[in-house]
Amino acid sequence: MTRPTVVIGFLGSTLDKGSKPKRWERWRPTIDLCRQPELPIARLELLHFPGHTALVEQVASDLAEVAPETEVRPTAMRIKNAWDFEEVFAALHDYALGYPFRPEDEDYLIHVTTGSHVIQICLFLLTESRHFPGKLIQGSPARGQPKGSVGRVSVIDLDLGRYDRLAQRFAAQRARKLSLLKGGIPTRNAGYNRLIAELEQVATASTAPILFCGPTGAGKSNLARRVYALRQAAHHVRGRLVEVNCATLRGDAAMSTLFGHVKGAFTGAARDRPGLLRAAHQGVLFLDEVGELGLDEQAMLLRALEEKRFLPLGADVEVESDFQLLAGTNRDLEQAVREGRFREDLLARIDLWTFRLPSLRERPEDLEPNLDHELEQTARRTGQRVTFNREAREAFLAFAARYPWPRNFRDLSACVTRLATLAPGGRITRAGVEAEVARLEGGGHVAGAAEGVLEEVLRPAQLAELDRFDRVQLEEVARVCRASTSLAAAGRTLFQASHRRRSTRNDGDRLRKYLAKYGLTFSELARARPAPD
Repeated sequence: MTRPTVVIGFLGSTLDKGSKPKRWERWRPTIDLCRQPELPIARLELLHFPGHTALVEQVASDLAEVAPETEVRPTAMRIKNAWDFEEVFAALHDYALGYPFRPEDEDYLIHVTTGSHVIQICLFLLTESRHFPGKLIQGSPARGQPKGSVGRVSVIDLDLGRYDRLAQRFAAQRARKLSLLKGGIPTRNAGYNRLIAELEQVATASTAPILFCGPTGAGKSNLARRVYALRQAAHHVRGRLVEVNCATLRGDAAMSTLFGHVKGAFTGAARDRPGLLRAAHQGVLFLDEVGELGLDEQAMLLRALEEKRFLPLGADVEVESDFQLLAGTNRDLEQAVREGRFREDLLARIDLWTFRLPSLRERPEDLEPNLDHELEQTARRTGQRVTFNREAREAFLAFAARYPWPRNFRDLSACVTRLATLAPGGRITRAGVEAEVARLEGGGHVAGAAEGVLEEVLRPAQLAELDRFDRVQLEEVARVCRASTSLAAAGRTLFQASHRRRSTRNDGDRLRKYLAKYGLTFSELARARPAPD
């Protein structure tokens, strides 16, 4: 037995009109819908405005003539303005909640040919949300047919899973977004690919702050630029991307750079300066190394995030800026909060979506595709394509798998640049790889890496206060910490000679106290690396 079909739709106050007898020569959507020979309508729930009673009676009378099997149930809706979204949605929502739907016994079609565009949109939304448990139906006049011919109707099922081509289209679109976030690199690491997949969802659906954590050189800045490009493509932002490295900001210059100043705010303030937050209005502000901001700047930033308002340096009147925030850090912000160097309320505001980018050595599967990417980038910069011979490529990948890459992708990029520059005839040979391996494993490079650690974890003012003697010693400690798997292991290496002479041995505590003199912790210096403990 065929289940009865019920149609719910609005009376077309213009399209359903018609004077006798010419009305039968016109296309009237509601009448036409009930004349479909292959779609018998058992009941028509005819929604209308209170002032259209006469038209309702005429349409009901005409339907009794051409579709006597259809029961017409008029319902006057309490809607004063058919173009007021809030009013229309509320009225239709209340109607849906009060209607005695019986989807197990009846099929429902929601008619969206008639009514204002706002009414049609609200019917669509309420059907998509299953408040109306049915499908959409839309009609159109019969083109090229005699007057009075029955038009065409299309049933639209909002279960997109049933439409293979649409599903394929959406899958291809998402694949393009993921490729954009990965810089076009076909990454293979499962954990990183999961991170990118979640980031794509967040960046597409949300404008909330995003925090990127991870070691220097892991790709935080590049990923922030790609998130901006993704949001821009989705029309989520209209303004520009404004980037600033917070490690370069100090004192009044930090306040002025971020929040602007008025003329005369301080010595040298010869004219007004809008600041970067205002430059990012309706766009995206990327604060790299956000953990380096001073506490005063953090307080101002928090208010700007929450209220979209702030006070430029020296000003009496607040200004507005509606921006989206991306932030990056290589510090442990939770530890910084405990040490009083970072505001807890600001951290709570910016870590709704936190993504930790793994280091290069945590992604050994991605060494090869990133190598190919760097070669491609080199070719674009120089206009000359450089390749490995097979033996050289195998040797380099074998070395890359065991090398720690202390600066992550920055090291890999510099390495490929050197190999390409020194490649005779654009061909990297085994000899070239061996020379580069010797360079990377040499003492000078390791010392340089240790020096880079100090620049990452200490502020410029702190570095300037270090005596040369202390700096050399601290760099050696940093080098050992980077090569060790734990605080205890680093302590045993550093205090090996005295370790044998003491009856009580707590080298880890001794190292911890040494680092504390400089405001450092082992976790800030150490890099995970397979090594015996």
